[in-house]
Amino acid sequence: MERLHQDVARLSDEAAERSIRSLPGWRRDGSYIVKVFDFPTFLAGVGFVRAVARVAEAQGHHPDIHIVWTRVTLRITTHDEGGLTRRDFALARAIENRLKTSRSPR
Repeated sequence: MERLHQDVARLSDEAAERSIRSLPGWRRDGSYIVKVFDFPTFLAGVGFVRAVARVAEAQGHHPDIHIVWTRVTLRITTHDEGGLTRRDFALARAIENRLKTSRSPR
């Protein structure tokens, strides 16, 4: 139980900035981390969203997802903590790892 509590404790601004440096293409937007993914087709983007959904369900932590034609924007935060936690960065890393093993965006 202690580990779970540590994972959901809100990170300091300094810790969040250090963590985001390990995630190319991700940026901080207030209490969120955000990345925009471009795909060659709408269906490729939707396929990516389905893969993200599987990762999110496995982690029990879910991003905000916005789809506009071939562009998918992911926004991640821990709402219960009112900011960023280790879980947010773990989810972003898991999404990046999933992307590497599936079809890449353009």
